[in-house]
Amino acid sequence: MAKATSSAPSQRMLRVGEQVRAAITQVLQRGEVRDDLLEKTVISVSEVRMSPDLKIATAYVTPLGLPDHKAVIDALNRNAKFIRGRLGGQLRQMKYMPEVRFRDDTSFDNYKKIDQLLRSPEVRRDLDTPASEDEE
Repeated sequence: MAKATSSAPSQRMLRVGEQVRAAITQVLQRGEVRDDLLEKTVISVSEVRMSPDLKIATAYVTPLGLPDHKAVIDALNRNAKFIRGRLGGQLRQMKYMPEVRFRDDTSFDNYKKIDQLLRSPEVRRDLDTPASEDEE
């Protein structure tokens, strides 16, 4: 019998991703990473996606209050091995400590674009048409 393939993450991947997200957040909040840029930047970890074998964790982060996120993402990736080492205390139950990769979270930009589209005059005009006109 063939195994069904699915692109959706399993419950285990979601659970472990949330545990890794919480652990990364704690490491960043405690200021354990000795990097000038990271120490003075507030970083929001919105999501961690795990690979199916749970060996790679891709963390989507947003540096708050900065227009250019690239420098912070680069600093996080430079310190990824150190951060991985600090996760060990909180993720003792895992057989392998995942390799952490940091990516810029662009979902907030997407939400902003959708919100602007919904507030545009063209869409507002379509939404404000009376129901009686649509039926005719």
